[in-house]
Amino acid sequence: MIGGAGVVGAHAVRILRQLHPTLPLAIAGRSLARAQALADEVGHAAAVAVDLTRQDLGLPAGSRYSAIVIFLKDDRLNAMRYAQRQGTPFICLSSSTFEIGLEVAQFIHGPGKAPIYLAGHWLAGASLMPALLLAREYREIDEIHLGVLVDEMDLGGPAAHADYERIVGSSPAALVLKEGRFAWVKGDDAKTEVRGIDGVVRQADAYAPFDIISLAAATNARNIRLDLVVGESASRRRGEAFSTEMQITVDGILATGSRARSVHQIVHPAGQAPLTGLGAALAVERLVGARGDDPVAPGLYMPELLIDPAYYVSRMSEFGARMARQDEPVGAHIQ
Repeated sequence: MIGGAGVVGAHAVRILRQLHPTLPLAIAGRSLARAQALADEVGHAAAVAVDLTRQDLGLPAGSRYSAIVIFLKDDRLNAMRYAQRQGTPFICLSSSTFEIGLEVAQFIHGPGKAPIYLAGHWLAGASLMPALLLAREYREIDEIHLGVLVDEMDLGGPAAHADYERIVGSSPAALVLKEGRFAWVKGDDAKTEVRGIDGVVRQADAYAPFDIISLAAATNARNIRLDLVVGESASRRRGEAFSTEMQITVDGILATGSRARSVHQIVHPAGQAPLTGLGAALAVERLVGARGDDPVAPGLYMPELLIDPAYYVSRMSEFGARMARQDEPVGAHIQ
């Protein structure tokens, strides 16, 4: 687990240990001492040193792992190449939509070598999976809107800060789906207002993690957009600790023929890191077959292709997410 001793990585390590008490873990972090302390805490774990500038990652010859997960951006792709050479499942959390070509091209040059799992979604799948679960109830979807808030006091550790700065600073625009057409929006077109779970309207900007492309492929919705608010969460506004918030709206025609709008509100009172860590942990669980699943064949995957959204959402609730849902009929029955 490269970056496994970081803010998000440590959550993933602890969640994996809770789910699978004897699963062996190798934890690599910026600080070997911190990685060792975490390994001692969770047990059945070891601290290892990783050098991403080296093709062998600086690991001893003959080292073998059942999966490799990386919590930071690897500009050289050495970790992915190492996994492919070893035939080892690989999990990447840090790429954004505008740079997905790097991993895709590397996969295309070795499609039969290893399973490659790309989880550059909002919080590694925490908004994607509830949206897909809602979408199952609809036969036609006009719109999926994801309104997400990360508290400005909750931007994570050095790796998360670097990811945010890279994505915001380097992305030419944000991808949206509008009336069935993909478009890159920027400037005023990317700005909007989002009403939070507490009813407060905040300024937001279009943001394009992998949720847009996953939801478009999985649902055939006509409109998909994710808007990000970086600011004061509802809990901090009340004088409490920061939280992370999501409001997922699906609008369309239900399987029954009725037009409706479903709104799913999700809050994690400990911020974004536990949900991101959970997404990584569930990816590891699936790829190593820890629940008795069949081995994952070499291929290119996103979370929705390997993990049932209902199971994922149940784990979100189990690990601290608070959820509320509202359903609104908005029109006549459609034959």
